[in-house]
Amino acid sequence: MTAITPDIGLRARLRRLAGRTAVLAIALGSCAFVAPSVAVAADQAQTDEQSVELHVSAGLRGIVAPGSSTSAILTVENGSEAALAPGQVEVELSRTPLTDAAAVSTWLDDGEATGDFAPIGADDTESIDAGASATTTIFVSEATLGALAPGVYPLRAELTASSGNDGDENAESVDATATSVVVVSGARTAQVGVLVPITATPEGGALLTTEELSELTGPEGALTAQLDGVAGTTAVLAVDPSIPAAIRVLGTAAPESARDWLTRLDDLPNARFALQFGDADATAQAQAGLPELLQPQSFAPFLDPANFPRVPATVAPTDAPDATPGPTPGATESPEFPTDEELTEIEGALPNIVWPQAPLTPANLTAFAGYLGDDTTTIVSSSTVGGKSAAHATAAGRDLLVTDAAASDVFSQVAAERDPDDRQRLLAEAAALLQLAQRSAPSAPLLIGLERDDDRSSDALRDAISAADSLGFELSTVRATAPVPVTVVGTPDAARSAAVSTLLADETRLDAFSSVLTDPQVLLSPERIRILRTLSVGKSATTFAEGLADHQAQTRATLDAVSIPPSSTIQLLTANADLPIAVRNDLPWPVTVQLFVAPTDPRLEIKSPDQTIVQAESTTRIKVPVSARVGSGEVNLRLSLYSPTGVQIQGDQTLRVAVRAEWETIGLVVLGGIIVLLIALGVIRTVRRKRREAAEASAVEAQIEALEEEEAVEARPDAATTEDTRE
Repeated sequence: MTAITPDIGLRARLRRLAGRTAVLAIALGSCAFVAPSVAVAADQAQTDEQSVELHVSAGLRGIVAPGSSTSAILTVENGSEAALAPGQVEVELSRTPLTDAAAVSTWLDDGEATGDFAPIGADDTESIDAGASATTTIFVSEATLGALAPGVYPLRAELTASSGNDGDENAESVDATATSVVVVSGARTAQVGVLVPITATPEGGALLTTEELSELTGPEGALTAQLDGVAGTTAVLAVDPSIPAAIRVLGTAAPESARDWLTRLDDLPNARFALQFGDADATAQAQAGLPELLQPQSFAPFLDPANFPRVPATVAPTDAPDATPGPTPGATESPEFPTDEELTEIEGALPNIVWPQAPLTPANLTAFAGYLGDDTTTIVSSSTVGGKSAAHATAAGRDLLVTDAAASDVFSQVAAERDPDDRQRLLAEAAALLQLAQRSAPSAPLLIGLERDDDRSSDALRDAISAADSLGFELSTVRATAPVPVTVVGTPDAARSAAVSTLLADETRLDAFSSVLTDPQVLLSPERIRILRTLSVGKSATTFAEGLADHQAQTRATLDAVSIPPSSTIQLLTANADLPIAVRNDLPWPVTVQLFVAPTDPRLEIKSPDQTIVQAESTTRIKVPVSARVGSGEVNLRLSLYSPTGVQIQGDQTLRVAVRAEWETIGLVVLGGIIVLLIALGVIRTVRRKRREAAEASAVEAQIEALEEEEAVEARPDAATTEDTRE
């Protein structure tokens, strides 16, 4: 495990420069290689962001063969708002070598080194517009370099110019300095190998989603970049099994780019081993006293039957010797799911290798052997074994692979650096550390372990590996060498071991809670994977604490997802009624609950309802039959939720019921009176209507009789006249 780089010093400033555009020209001598550096205007050192930056390199990756010429490449970046007038750059070299990693770091970070500097070349610079950059190449002959013995030598460049146009009276002087190193290489006899973790963390879920896989394995994706970076090298791959598992559980629904990525990984000839699922830290689990490493639970909840081939049911073979299972005619087809082992398999992975987080103790090594077997190999940093960088070692009879802490730190920065200029300077430092490490042990193999990083660029990763690993490097060869006895030095990390206990306690609570589900694994399987990811290697103390807090908050939210919402006082206006009690389910799955209701006063009789299914993300009202033995009063009800197996989901909650049962009699009397009144009014209205209708009928009859009489009277004179005529 490599150390976490602190966010201070020049390295941190260099990382903040990532993304700026710069022009880098690399000139090669006959056997020369180079590394650049960055510096800023000295007269603006009081500001956080400098406007003029200088990069210097002398070869490729800072390496120069003895007695060879080289070229110094200087790049000036004008980040100010004013043009930079023509100036001069000068390159100096100290012939006093840097003797150890601390001296290299002090020189590159602080610009402090022993010995005198002598100029090895100078040149004029042209005017540089605001926001532009320019590159100058200075040839350095072998005579100028002189006879330098193999070693690491400080290199410095200085820029002298002025802001504004040439001849401007208001121009201000600008001085900038850059530091780097020149590594005069000797014969390289030691084998150097690079361990590269291949990891990817989902944004919020347990496994990478289809969308995340499409992005990560696309042409510009981070997982594609990691395979591009290791292809053609002898890097040893440490693969998180959760990546192939996330692809395989999707079956035919997996993105084509993801399936191609997995095939490409399988086809790479690089040696490899599997990290723990989710890159969980074995050290924390050992220090928490777990009897075995945590493993994912069933992957069944992630498998969709529609995405896997269906096969007919088979008949069991008979006792006949030539009988074999075969499809049953007319039998129902069922999907053929891969096993959990098939989902997490890393093809060609070396067994029983663990790469935990530091610090660890000798007791932890014994625990690892109990987890994986006596032949377990543990990868540790040289800082864990007192600074010894022997690639193959043994401690308390346990097999170790030891990575060089200082070199691993710098090479990890190289692999993470996207800016080419800044990356070349880091490569120079890396070359210097390799030179010093191999000088102390010329023939001993050296291991470099890159830090966990989900977002490397392919160019940066390839540069880091190419600068370190040796052609023909074989991890098996290193493991076959005689181990060097070392002593593991470390104290248990109380915070991480306590976190393991906390996470497992939360999981136990969720296990009981999951009994409300038809299939508890839909909750428990993702939960276990989230625990493993919370314990993943490479997190700083702050990041780890934040991840633990987030996980605990998510656990609390899950446990509170099924509950009885608070309710105001319920008015009971009758002696017998059904009280509606709301039950909320915020989970994405239906739940089955048993509501228990108990009165605090015998004046109410309660009958608890049967089990109720509450649909996903909804609220259901459960009717509770209630009988009141009192006419009036207030009674408290104790409400609690249980799962079908008797696990309490929510503790007692009080609901106040105001009983107004006498209001039922009063209501009936009032209602009866209203009904009698309405009937009486109806009768009166009917009688009056009948009388009115009778009067109207009599009046009509009288009018008719009067008309008939009038007609009779009028007819009488006519009759007399007729009789007179006859006479």
